[in-house]
Amino acid sequence: MSTPTASTASPGKTFFGHPRGLSTLFFTEMWERFSYYGMRALLILYLTQETVASNPGLGMDAVTAGAIYGLYTGLVYLLALPGGWVADNIWGKRKSVYVGGWIIAAGHFSMAVPTEPLFFIGLFLITIGTGLLKPNVSTVVGDLYPEGGARRDAGFSVFYMGINLGAILGPLACSSIGEGFTLFGLEWSGNFHLGFSLAGIGMVLGLIQYRRGLGYLGDAGKLETDRTPEELRALSNRFFTIAGAIILAVVAFGFAISAGVLSIELPTVADALGAGVLILAALYFGAVIFFGGHSKEEVKRVWVIVWLFLLSAIFWSGFEQAGSSLNLFARDYTDRTLGGAEIPAGFLQSINSIFIVIMAPLFGVFWVWLGKRNANPSIPAKFGWGLLGLGMGFFVLSWGAANASTENGAAMTWLVVTYFFHTVGELALSPVGLSAMTKLAPAKRVGQMMGLWFVSVSLGNIIAGRIAGGLEGMQPSPLFRTVAMIVGGVGIVALIASPLVKRLQGGVE
Repeated sequence: MSTPTASTASPGKTFFGHPRGLSTLFFTEMWERFSYYGMRALLILYLTQETVASNPGLGMDAVTAGAIYGLYTGLVYLLALPGGWVADNIWGKRKSVYVGGWIIAAGHFSMAVPTEPLFFIGLFLITIGTGLLKPNVSTVVGDLYPEGGARRDAGFSVFYMGINLGAILGPLACSSIGEGFTLFGLEWSGNFHLGFSLAGIGMVLGLIQYRRGLGYLGDAGKLETDRTPEELRALSNRFFTIAGAIILAVVAFGFAISAGVLSIELPTVADALGAGVLILAALYFGAVIFFGGHSKEEVKRVWVIVWLFLLSAIFWSGFEQAGSSLNLFARDYTDRTLGGAEIPAGFLQSINSIFIVIMAPLFGVFWVWLGKRNANPSIPAKFGWGLLGLGMGFFVLSWGAANASTENGAAMTWLVVTYFFHTVGELALSPVGLSAMTKLAPAKRVGQMMGLWFVSVSLGNIIAGRIAGGLEGMQPSPLFRTVAMIVGGVGIVALIASPLVKRLQGGVE
């Protein structure tokens, strides 16, 4: 079957009333999220699983495993910045998505080989590939709607459903294969490497349909540049020379640590990366505020972005423990029997996405309803409520964990209620944050400030991995209670400060 082109594709065909190209991007992102969340559901379980088990892992302690988890998830979001630059200046968004997807698939299949070096090479490949694919597939969706407006918003809503569909199915499928299960007397002991393979197969399926549906995209995602082919080649050569040198340095650094040549522990590396990200963000904000040449009103709004950046990093440092400390709690301290089956711990990773599918439309209606009554909370107030929702979730889990042990597990309902409150917090903060960056940023820095949003998510992921290491030296209940008190306390501060911060917005709602 030939690939459809813009001239041969039927103009009458649509995807839920939207351009047919949306279906191509919908399923590409669905399968990419299937692979990402499917592998993430297994990651920290594999790292901490004993090497003598019937389904052996790497046998690491929670501190080291949490550091690796934080480094991996943090770099996934951090590399969205160079990934976006490559798309804008060298390859175009369309090619970046395709190449990134194959790098992701190669990473998953590398992890499928039961050797430790290939496992870490696979993780590294996935961070690079996701950095290319993730930021660019979303912007291609926007390119399908050059007219903008409400139809574009509706298109993104459909696209968002693809994200969450993949995030629901990935953990269910990959955990079943990777962890194993018991169902009415039938038992599958699981194989982590087969689970990683399944994640790679999912990405390949997404790439096949992406390639076959390229014609439906028209000109969306193609490179737009005034540079000559010679200038593009020169720019490309410079970038990939620098990128290649950095990659070689990172690989050499990793091998030096694993071989014992350098006596640096991975938690120290994670701490250094987190500190480096925070310092670079501070330097950037300082340059924009004091030397950016912006008006007094614009500078005030940048200060609001600084405040939201900090709140966002704190929020994600708690929320992203879903794949680390909460996943370990599900495996080690939760009774996962359901009827005649014992479900894998990774199954519970799908709950957040299920709640999003159910609750996101309700939140949209709720904000509109409040807006009509002039009662819609301000942007900084919504961040405060989001943090309080996150804190409430951790308080619930701390309560449920108080009497749980490896012999007498807590009921799964404690985690379900926790994920409910976390989803409430996410819906109050995450979509609002993305919108706020575009509204508050100076006109010539919108793209940069959107990139800083991903940096805050990256920083939060790094911190989340380090917090997960606390399970090595603390019982779950006091650890989760401490997290609840911190994020809840910051949420209260955010609510108290919200009237002052709102005045700095200068009328931006």
